Amino acid sequence: MLGFILAQLIGLYVVNFYVNNGNIIPYGFDQKDQIKDTQDFQTQFLVSLIIGFIVAVVFIFFLIKIKSKWLFKIWFFLVVILALSITLNVFLTESKIANASWIALFLGLIFAYFKIFKRNIIIHNLTELFIYPGIAAIFASLLNIWTIFTLLILISIYDMWAVWKSKLMLKMAKFQIDEIGVFGGFLIPYADKKIKERIEMLKIKYKNKKIPENIIKKNKIKISAAMLGGGDIVFPMIAISIFYNTFHSLLGALIVMFFAFLALAYLLFFTKKGKAYPAMPYLTIGIFFGMLVAWFVLGL
Repeated sequence: MLGFILAQLIGLYVVNFYVNNGNIIPYGFDQKDQIKDTQDFQTQFLVSLIIGFIVAVVFIFFLIKIKSKWLFKIWFFLVVILALSITLNVFLTESKIANASWIALFLGLIFAYFKIFKRNIIIHNLTELFIYPGIAAIFASLLNIWTIFTLLILISIYDMWAVWKSKLMLKMAKFQIDEIGVFGGFLIPYADKKIKERIEMLKIKYKNKKIPENIIKKNKIKISAAMLGGGDIVFPMIAISIFYNTFHSLLGALIVMFFAFLALAYLLFFTKKGKAYPAMPYLTIGIFFGMLVAWFVLGL
């Protein structure tokens, strides 16, 4: 929950830096010269984005089918490096550091390496905060308020199909975590009371030592994890940023963010435990309702 809010705040700051302050997105991702403020351009880009999304999903499904772990890891590694670097460039540039984009790229490489090849839950969740703002910065300037409405509805429909009908989303998440050891999104490990008691007993028994794998299996210690996918973070981030870019109201953007947070809170606390739910339909409703409230309350 806290990670979602922090990511959204960082995303709003990063997108504002690039879109509203006229700074160039590094590494050849800046599209300001190609942007046309017409509905036709926005619609064409939306169609291109949807096609690209479908191709990406098919590609990922193909990798799962052939169980190409290293190809998936390399692809994920490159995406993480670039997204992190775009975000880190903002903070380095604001700090007046020379060659900020190159230093950001170097730092992005280091963090991506530890995230993907040296698994650690703290590094994983910390880097998640800075990955999606970089992605949002690329797309936030290329969509308007109407095309983001359409995109959120389509993504919500896909999310429901992928979780409840085809189970594709669950297969993708299982493949990422079990086979590759990486996951795009926040991971929050948790265990029930009995499992926690067993873990504490083993920690006392194996004090200052690593608990053997066979002992862990013998004691049937399984740690579950609450997951919030990357799409559930980045799409609200893009929508909130576009709302801010359109109406130039920070308070309005924060209102939208608050209602997205309420939708996520409802999903986490009031739905059935242990059952998978598509987050985007809930988030989309929260975002739409937040925008309506902001429009009426602030007179936007």
